[in-house]
Amino acid sequence: MDIFEVEQKETVSREEAAARLRRIADMLSQHNDLEFDRNGMHFTVHVPDEVQLKLELEIESDEREFEIELKW
Repeated sequence: MDIFEVEQKETVSREEAAARLRRIADMLSQHNDLEFDRNGMHFTVHVPDEVQLKLELEIESDEREFEIELKW
């Protein structure tokens, strides 16, 4: 059972998606935390030195999905 979950879906340009991924990568490489704001709330999540990385690509006839998952 989830204790807390925040999910956000939106349509952005490919360039904006890349910029957001770069910001996440910068936080991971330069800090021990991920920080983000949602609905007027600020969240900081500590990330340990080692994480499990999962990359998943799904190709269907009319849709593609690429997922990046970090777990610790």
